[in-house]
Amino acid sequence: MAATRAYLDYNASAPLIAEARAAMVAALDAANPSSVHTEGRAARRLVEDARRDVARLVNAKPEHVVFTSGATEAASTLLTPDWQMGRGAIRMSHLYVSEADHPCVLNGGRFAPAQVTRIGVDSNGIADIEALAAALAQHDKAAGLPLVAIHAANNETGVVQPVGRIGEIVKAAGGVLVVDAVQAAGRIPLDMSVPYADYLILSSHKIGGPKGVGAIVAASDLMMPRPLVNGGGQEKGHRAGTENVAGIAGFGAAAQAALAGLDGMDAIARRRDEVEAIVIELAPDAEIFGNGAQRLANTTFFAIPGIKAETAQIAFDLAGVALSAGSACSSGKVGPSHVLKAMGHGDSLGALRISIGRATGAEEIEAFRAALAGIVARRAGKEEAA
Repeated sequence: MAATRAYLDYNASAPLIAEARAAMVAALDAANPSSVHTEGRAARRLVEDARRDVARLVNAKPEHVVFTSGATEAASTLLTPDWQMGRGAIRMSHLYVSEADHPCVLNGGRFAPAQVTRIGVDSNGIADIEALAAALAQHDKAAGLPLVAIHAANNETGVVQPVGRIGEIVKAAGGVLVVDAVQAAGRIPLDMSVPYADYLILSSHKIGGPKGVGAIVAASDLMMPRPLVNGGGQEKGHRAGTENVAGIAGFGAAAQAALAGLDGMDAIARRRDEVEAIVIELAPDAEIFGNGAQRLANTTFFAIPGIKAETAQIAFDLAGVALSAGSACSSGKVGPSHVLKAMGHGDSLGALRISIGRATGAEEIEAFRAALAGIVARRAGKEEAA
């Protein structure tokens, strides 16, 4: 077992940054932010300051940010047939998602399975724009509006979707667009003032904040989904329950740092390129998925023929390197990647995902090199024995 560890799994959860930790500690003794006394008003200020910081990350209005327990709750809230505009009801009769979406979107939220259409992707994982346009053209508007949900960047491959173009198509069809920006936030610029997305989904722990807090960010407050969590009317009635003040404060601090860190993405991309150069050097027959499209600067997803991803993941772990064999969203289960299958790699042995951040240094990359060299050497030994 390695004496020190190299953490290369930021897409699963980024390490808690010092600023977020400090903000959380300072807020742990906060009162109920719905209370009207001095202590309650102080807690409310913490929540509203964080709301402002999260809004700034995506250039939105603070009053359009709704805090949730995480991105999965945010998705379940938004993916519903039942919406409201003022006191009037609005019906979303059908949901359109991509085959490569995160399971919390792919499963359709509160829509019945028959109300969900899955749009295919190409070999790089880019949604089939023409297929989406054709599906929306056939949508029965008499039954209700179309709701489209798509990830801004894939959690496994890092491939960035053309959300601007998708937004144009959705708007032309009179639909509503939900963008899962969990992996994109803090890694590529997001701007809610540009009319492409009606709603964004964010997650604190993907940008160095605490787990257990996320957000819905709306382009306007004219229309919102029927609440998933009902109760005391917190978050303007969109999400009941006493706010997680410490978690929200940490989220705000992480959002501040993520916005400031956008200028450092070029350096992270160079580090990612180092990783991929090592992979090709040690295993020239390796395949890097999605490298024919725009990708997040921090993510690489690759497979080496003859090496099962789950076996390699264990070997890396024993060598002191933490990375993923696909998504970490299935309670620790390792199985075939639905993203690879959607991209046309259904017979693959799986793939390994490396995702890095600002704190990733040369030592972690060298640890990855040493571990991969050992894995590739063992593959060569098995081939010779055979």
